[in-house]
Amino acid sequence: MARYRLHCVGASGNSFKVALFLNCAGLDWEPVGVDFAGGETRTSDWRAAANVMGEIPVLEVDGRHMSQSGAILMWLAETHGVFAPTRQETFETMRWLLFDNHKFTSSFAQHRFQRCFVPEPCHPAVLAYLRARTESAFSIVERHLSDRRFMLGDRPTIIDFSLLGYLYYPAEETGFDLAAAFPAIDDWRRRVTELPGWKPPYEMMPAGNSSPLHLNRCEAESAGR
Repeated sequence: MARYRLHCVGASGNSFKVALFLNCAGLDWEPVGVDFAGGETRTSDWRAAANVMGEIPVLEVDGRHMSQSGAILMWLAETHGVFAPTRQETFETMRWLLFDNHKFTSSFAQHRFQRCFVPEPCHPAVLAYLRARTESAFSIVERHLSDRRFMLGDRPTIIDFSLLGYLYYPAEETGFDLAAAFPAIDDWRRRVTELPGWKPPYEMMPAGNSSPLHLNRCEAESAGR
């Protein structure tokens, strides 16, 4: 058994944040599939055993179950000294992790989910609202990356892994052409693909059962924009 076991599903960008760190850091880990679509995370047994919050990812190590991707990334960086911010970067690290959680990943992931992973089409006004919030958050990161290679400077840190969690899913799912709309973000995510250990999400986490993807509707909405 691997030292680290990541309870996840392939469609979860929050899970991918941790999986990508583990792989790029060269740590011994394996994905553990969760039947998210079947409601496994909502059962009392799963919550008692894995995560009382009922969310993935969950990182299992030495009998301990850790949740919340940002907190997991911080713990891994501190434990292994890999992709860790310096002491002087601590404030900026927390600032961007909170921004990611509340704005960047939050808006983008909700837009993707409502667009492609719900059985009935989302109300256009709701989708437009989420898209506008996504574009606003992305514009901030786009400007930030205009004169730096990675979020905190010239080297990747846990901030990069956190913000990039959902940016490698196909445009058919997300509804965003990042190369056209946010070239600095697109260049940044390309630089991260050059790290040893990088793999795309569904290849990195071929496990679990996520909500069904309504791809035909996604493609139709993409064509209608």
